[in-house]
Amino acid sequence: MLFKFLYGLRDVFSPFNVFRYITFRTALAVMTAIIIVFFIGPWIIERLRRMSLTQRIRSDGPQTHTAKTGTPTMGGVLIHIAILLSVVLWGDLNNKYIWVMIVAVSGFGLIGFADDYLKISRGNTKGLRACYKFGFQFAVALAISIFLYRTPTDPYSTKLIVPFFKRLVIDLGWFYVPFAILVIVGSSNAVNLTDGIDGLATGLVAIAVLANGVLVYIAGHAGLSSYLQVFFIPGTGELTVFCGAIFGASLGFLWYNTYPAEVFMGDVGSLGLGGALGTLAIITKHEIVLAIVGGIFVIETFSVIIQVTSFKLTGKRVFRMAPIHHHFELLGWPESKTVVRFWIVGIMLALLSLATLKVR
Repeated sequence: MLFKFLYGLRDVFSPFNVFRYITFRTALAVMTAIIIVFFIGPWIIERLRRMSLTQRIRSDGPQTHTAKTGTPTMGGVLIHIAILLSVVLWGDLNNKYIWVMIVAVSGFGLIGFADDYLKISRGNTKGLRACYKFGFQFAVALAISIFLYRTPTDPYSTKLIVPFFKRLVIDLGWFYVPFAILVIVGSSNAVNLTDGIDGLATGLVAIAVLANGVLVYIAGHAGLSSYLQVFFIPGTGELTVFCGAIFGASLGFLWYNTYPAEVFMGDVGSLGLGGALGTLAIITKHEIVLAIVGGIFVIETFSVIIQVTSFKLTGKRVFRMAPIHHHFELLGWPESKTVVRFWIVGIMLALLSLATLKVR
């Protein structure tokens, strides 16, 4: 809460009044997160390597990935440190939504940490048993959903907005809780499935959270939300700072995670970031918009579902390999080209999600 201290000195030094603005503190959160990653990144990567916390590559995966064996993993710890320190410095810790996001990122991150550690310690690709992994995810999402459902200051806690329609709002009632759990857990695992090649998930998260930052800022601004006919939810504007921290941490981590990667984020990073995106969507009532801005994550998830279902029912595979980014690799696309092309589609989907604000 460094900003509280500095803002309190505004009567002594008037320029400190600038700390009252969310946009200014968001910019500081972005820069702080990047600097933290750059400053401690090399040290953490070296520690992961010395502790033999390195990636084991699937034998049935693309053969070009065999060279990645031995690359440090669990780099998502670096992302978490950068996010949390940036938020503590520049966010308002009296804001309940900030704490909801901290619980989401940390809770799902801890599940991912346990999964990663068990995979490495057992010397194979199996981590937490599925029942435990999804059980813990369900528990964290349930706690978040019930808290938001019972929030008295949010008059729209059970409402679902349908994009592109001005007055189409669905009141889910008590069904809001299981719906919110589905969104949060689904988002977390979708990002996890996408994290299969260097820089792909990291870049897509940065793109998605940048678009979400715009949506969050609008939802928490009385004037803009009224003009754009978006639900005004008091206090959510502060989450723009959290989005800035995630964006900065992702951007900084991409420095080390881009092809050829020096470190992988692991489940500790992907599950935490995915849980954060899902929770942001639930808080600001942009659940369906999340499916647009995170369209690549949705496609990756459905490619796995389609592949598994087809193989079990017919014995045949629809794709050469799932998730779908591996399919394109096996078609001959170089890894770096696959990543950049997926990023381009991600940017297009992010712009489409922002277009829903006006096309109503």
